[in-house]
Amino acid sequence: MRFWTWALAAYARPGAAEASLDLQDRFGQCIPYLLWAAWAAGEGRGLDPGTLKDGAELSGRWQSAAVAPLRAARRTMKPSVEGIADAAREALRAEAKALELKAERLVMEALEALAPEPRGASLPLPEALRAAARAWPTAAPVEALERLTQTLC
Repeated sequence: MRFWTWALAAYARPGAAEASLDLQDRFGQCIPYLLWAAWAAGEGRGLDPGTLKDGAELSGRWQSAAVAPLRAARRTMKPSVEGIADAAREALRAEAKALELKAERLVMEALEALAPEPRGASLPLPEALRAAARAWPTAAPVEALERLTQTLC
C-alpha cells in the first residue's frame, strides 16, 4: 500500500491524531517521519540506521522550510482578529491547512522513495518507532511513542 494512503487511514484511527499531536507539539517529533517508520515496518521494508538518518535529515529540512512555517501561519490565524471577518479568516486558515497537508504529502512521497523494497523482515512496530525517534534530533519519551503505537495496532 502507498505510504500516503496508509498514513491517512492510520491518522484517522481513534486516538492517533491526539497521540501524534502530543509527539509533535510537546516533543518536537515529525509525524510524517514517525508514520513512515511505522508504515515501513508493517510493509516489511526494514529501515536501517542510515536510511532512518537520511529520512530524518530530509524530513527536518522540509519541516523547517515548508511545514513549520505553514503550520505556524495557520495556528496564528486561529483566534479572531478585530477588523477581519471571521468567515474570511477561517477560509484563509483552511487554505493554509490545505497547503500544510500538501507540504506533508510531498515529504511523505520523498520518504516512501527512500524506503527499500519489501523484504518480509523488519522490526516490530514499537521498536521501529523507537529507532526512528532515536534518529530524530529531539528525544521522545517511550510512553508517548507507546501511545502512538497502540493507536496504530
